[in-house]
Amino acid sequence: MSGTIEPLRGMNDVLPEDARWWRRVESAARSVFARYGYDEIRVPLLERTALFKRAIGEYTDIVEKEMFTFEDRDGDSLALRPEATASIVRAAISNGLLHNQRHRLFTIGPMFRGERPQKGRYRQFHQIDAEAIGYEGPDVDAELLLLAARLWRELGIDRVRLELNSLGTPESRAVYREALRGYFRASIDALDADSRRRLDGNPLRILDSKNPALTELIAKAPLLAEYLDPASAEHFEGLKRRLEAAGVAYVVNPRLVRGLDYYSRTVFEWTTDALGSQNAICSGGRYDGLVQQLGGTPTPAIGWALGIERIILLMQELGGGAAAESPHVYCVLAGAAAAERGLALAERLRDALPWLRIETDLGGGGFKAQFKRADRAGAAVALVLGDEELARGVAQLKPLRGGEQEECAFDGIAARLQALLDPAGRDE
Repeated sequence: MSGTIEPLRGMNDVLPEDARWWRRVESAARSVFARYGYDEIRVPLLERTALFKRAIGEYTDIVEKEMFTFEDRDGDSLALRPEATASIVRAAISNGLLHNQRHRLFTIGPMFRGERPQKGRYRQFHQIDAEAIGYEGPDVDAELLLLAARLWRELGIDRVRLELNSLGTPESRAVYREALRGYFRASIDALDADSRRRLDGNPLRILDSKNPALTELIAKAPLLAEYLDPASAEHFEGLKRRLEAAGVAYVVNPRLVRGLDYYSRTVFEWTTDALGSQNAICSGGRYDGLVQQLGGTPTPAIGWALGIERIILLMQELGGGAAAESPHVYCVLAGAAAAERGLALAERLRDALPWLRIETDLGGGGFKAQFKRADRAGAAVALVLGDEELARGVAQLKPLRGGEQEECAFDGIAARLQALLDPAGRDE
């Protein structure tokens, strides 16, 4: 077999320059989660297909059309995870985390859906997922939304809009579902094949249809708010009051139902007008019945997920920059003895200044070639060490972005670099 092997369609390489954006997003998320008391959980990429059928719903596009499923050698049906919530709930049940316990959790990692790849939508994509399990009141709903709002500020994202709705309890939603069936059945000839199939299974999925021919029909459908039970209405009002008190703007979108069957009460989306049709950047809601649905004891819960690829596209669209990761110092080493001792000197500096990024020239070459590499790397300072400097126990510090070259004894280099590169000082 000859020729190159290309990546699978919709599954992309993240090259070093792009990975800077990823690290910035993931680092900001981890920092914010820590400040709110959320602990990390890691769950498998591969689960039993039945988990997602029971959790997400058989009449969703994800289960019907998009999951990567296959049979293993024992004939069991397995699936690459299309989302993380079901796996986290399964892990909580499997590991006994729900016995008189409450958990604030997050996970970061790849998900898989076999949909048509396009900008901001891929077959392997990556999510940051936040879940609060065991909390019933609207206070945790508000906290998760405040956490997301803080993450946008950390990342310099401002063109976002929060949309809210309440789906009510399963009982009130069942009444609404029958009203929808009656409404759509009266216009069954106007429905496409997908909508007709969902009419008897879950007519709320018809409200998610992207078929433009159904836009007007869907717009005139009954509103879920008209069937909301009193307890869910009060829960929703409590959420709105808390967001208003914290200064988080929102709009109520009565057509927002979300694409997964496990949601109840609060559902929400953060959207943007900066990415065209791929406008949702963070979505989620309550899933108070999911733990019981998957075999656990009844447990309230809520969560959201954001797509890292889409967040990065938005940051780039808004003109944000990736985290600066150029080396602070580039070690230019001239001469055999200097080349040997240069690595040890760099290690001493890393020990003394843990925040310092140092790149040591490897492979040799003359001063001109090494200085070119130092400039290309974006280093702020070149630490120049030749055999003559080595014999005297000194090195030359040459600022590459303006400033005078100076000579410095080995035992004073760390302090001088601290002053040059971190004049405000930092707590080590």
